[in-house]
Amino acid sequence: MAMAIDFNRIVEDFRATNWRDPGSWSAIPKAVVLVAILVALPVLGYFGLWQGQLEELETGRNDEQKLKQDYVKKKAQAVNLDLHKQQLREIDTQFGALLKQLPNKSQMDALLVDINQAGLGRGLQFELFKPAGREVVREFYAELPINLKVVGVYHDMGAFASDVGQLSRIVTLNNVNMTTAKDGSLVMEVTARTFRYLDEEEIAAQRKAAAGAKKGRR
Repeated sequence: MAMAIDFNRIVEDFRATNWRDPGSWSAIPKAVVLVAILVALPVLGYFGLWQGQLEELETGRNDEQKLKQDYVKKKAQAVNLDLHKQQLREIDTQFGALLKQLPNKSQMDALLVDINQAGLGRGLQFELFKPAGREVVREFYAELPINLKVVGVYHDMGAFASDVGQLSRIVTLNNVNMTTAKDGSLVMEVTARTFRYLDEEEIAAQRKAAAGAKKGRR
């Protein structure tokens, strides 16, 4: 037979309880207080102590994952270090080879002579061979445009362009314009661009000017 719960008695026990004297409490108030303590302790422990520890644990896990990723990345870099060094040496070699194709200031006259000789060697007649303005100075090299006007036959002009392309120094032909003269010969007007590398003094001046311009923009 189920035991009936006397709620009125429970309420009366709570009303008659002297909360300042735990020794006089009846069984029901004691049980309620005990349950409240058992519930409150984990809650207070979570918010007072465990929550911070759990947050530290989560932060530690995130840091561990980041460290693992950094380790894998650095390990891959270490494995490929020799390859990167080899590639850097190849780039330096290629750059040095390209740089050697640029004459210095003292070699520019010889290069102009080579261009002239390439045309004369193909039977072309020069009507114009003149620098088109001042040098255009870049970061580590200078560019000199030269206006050319030659007269001859088409085949010889094609051979001249090929010879210029095979010079040991870099020369490009730009803005090619071809017309026919009254006597039937072919006239080619073209801008040849030659390049030379800057000497140490010119590079230092370039860097100083660039630094001054950058400082002036601030």
